[in-house]
Amino acid sequence: MKPENVAHYLRKNPQFFAEYAEMLADIRIPHPYEDRAISLSERQMVSLREKNRLLQEKLHELISIGENNNMIGEKMHQLTIALMESNSLEEMLNGLNDHLRENFSIPQVIVRLWFLKDSPDDKRRPEFTPVSETVRTAVESMAKPYCGPHLTDEIKQWFGDEAPQLRSFSLIPLCRKHTFGLLVMGSPELERFYPDMGTLYLERLSELIAGALIRLGCWNTEAQVHELPRS
Repeated sequence: MKPENVAHYLRKNPQFFAEYAEMLADIRIPHPYEDRAISLSERQMVSLREKNRLLQEKLHELISIGENNNMIGEKMHQLTIALMESNSLEEMLNGLNDHLRENFSIPQVIVRLWFLKDSPDDKRRPEFTPVSETVRTAVESMAKPYCGPHLTDEIKQWFGDEAPQLRSFSLIPLCRKHTFGLLVMGSPELERFYPDMGTLYLERLSELIAGALIRLGCWNTEAQVHELPRS
């Protein structure tokens, strides 16, 4: 008789365990982790302890995720307040950079803007540095933020001398009806921005920036924008 047949028989005939209870008490089986034999009841206790350990690990993991989300939510709240309290484009952009670097510990932050109203003073800001049509077209076709280790040469050059030390990046298209810019964050940590990470907070960050720019009257309603359809 094959082991599969024995297992099938016992599942179909549970009364066997009641009829041969004394025999079951005498059966010794190998311990799963130690070089000794144990009873069936002891083996069941080992299994229950293992299941309990796995459940405890899962619970601690869920608690850790919840605590991390609470911290991120609080930081996003503080950033939202800072953007709402900004009275100028310069104040808003400086506040954005400060919060991302200090509160979120992101060492390198780059913003590029187009299709926005700008003054002669704004022209001197790096955020209004001209961006190639190739990059703008690629950003306009992004369905969601990108996270990972790769950047185009043009975008990587925006980081200057810091570029060789950066190993992971997040590219966030700035959108409100149409794409008007790009937020790029870089980190020397390879796992800081990885391909499978969630992008919910990154998408909300894009919406916050767009809302702040609209509130400040920076939106260029006369810009003729022809975007590629989002995939």
